[in-house]
Amino acid sequence: MERWYDLRMIVEGTTERLILRPLEMADADQIQRLFPHWEIVRYLVKQVPWLYPADGAIKYCRDVAIPQMELGEAWHWSIRLRSDPSSLIGYITLIKGENDNRGFWMGLPWQGQGLMSEACAWANDFWFDTLGFAVLRVPKAVANIASRRISEKQGMRLVGGGEKDYVSGRLPFDVWEITAEEWRVWKTRNQNRA
Repeated sequence: MERWYDLRMIVEGTTERLILRPLEMADADQIQRLFPHWEIVRYLVKQVPWLYPADGAIKYCRDVAIPQMELGEAWHWSIRLRSDPSSLIGYITLIKGENDNRGFWMGLPWQGQGLMSEACAWANDFWFDTLGFAVLRVPKAVANIASRRISEKQGMRLVGGGEKDYVSGRLPFDVWEITAEEWRVWKTRNQNRA
């Protein structure tokens, strides 16, 4: 089930266990409580302030994410359990651009349960089928094993890399890629394992 929010193609999506709800200012309080943990932020790009300020989530939603959504430059969703739709447990975003099209984080209590893999599969479908992009590329710190596993598990391949600044310092990164055709083939072969 999907519900259209506006002409920028921001929809609410569902998976077996999740609701992906377009980001709104009301989400800032829950983001502020869940997000500022070293285990979550250490492999995010350096532009994320650390220590995370008390108004960090409000400023991010108001000054970055929501304006991007209004301009059709990025699509941001809160991730919620279908069993508890009032509670935000994570976040996923899709971004127009050449080499950095998807980012995400999951609150600590919900990590390691396959929930982010489920959210990423939905986001991949949205990227290719709704938005019509031909290629999805995502950079990841080499040390971010959990995030790399999602890319590997979902049929992405390494296409580049380098070094860049993360919250935890300058680190090597890889760029993972999958085309729309590759995603559809992978999804057909692995329908129950996304």
